[in-house]
Amino acid sequence: MIKNKIFYIAIGIIPLLFSMVVHEVAHGFAALKLGDSTAKDAGRLTLNPIAHLDPMMSVVVPLLSYFLAGVFFGGAKPVPVNPYRFYQHIEMRRGMMIVAAAGPLSNLALALISAFLYVAAYRFFPNEIVITFFEISLMFNILLCFFNLVPIPPLDGSRILMGFLPREYDRIFITLERYGFLIIMALVVTGAFSVLLIPARLILKLFLYLPNLIFFG
Repeated sequence: MIKNKIFYIAIGIIPLLFSMVVHEVAHGFAALKLGDSTAKDAGRLTLNPIAHLDPMMSVVVPLLSYFLAGVFFGGAKPVPVNPYRFYQHIEMRRGMMIVAAAGPLSNLALALISAFLYVAAYRFFPNEIVITFFEISLMFNILLCFFNLVPIPPLDGSRILMGFLPREYDRIFITLERYGFLIIMALVVTGAFSVLLIPARLILKLFLYLPNLIFFG
């Protein structure tokens, strides 16, 4: 069992890092398109993982979640976003919703690409390492999407939900953000985040259906 977990971790490092980096770059790119170049000015619109890694969220949390819950959760260092620099016609709360949603959407896109590559590898190049690589990429991107949609600050779901709620609720999220990391860690350690496997499996089946239809008919 230990060898199997070490095998998965060794193969999964690259897709895990790449997925987390793309997630953060998507936030920065969305902000740039809305007029805020803060992330670009800070050198965060790069796929170089060194610019995005966070010791706790990129290393400790993924390892803890995998060994305790059997699934990978984690993230990278959040890109800086200044909503005051959005174009004048962009309402700040709506702009922050768009920026927040860009991260999970990028992971869904990577998951769909990974699904095609996973099925293609399984069909045309049945190598265990290659298949496992795309399998991890597929599952992690789906989980990363749902993980970030949880409405606990500073996760993206909280920014998206704030955009739908009246402004008076902002105080609740601002207060929660002080304890957000502790809440997230508690949910990871207790394995509570494993509930995300339920919708993740549904999306997984959906994403595998189309490439299977194309390659296998």
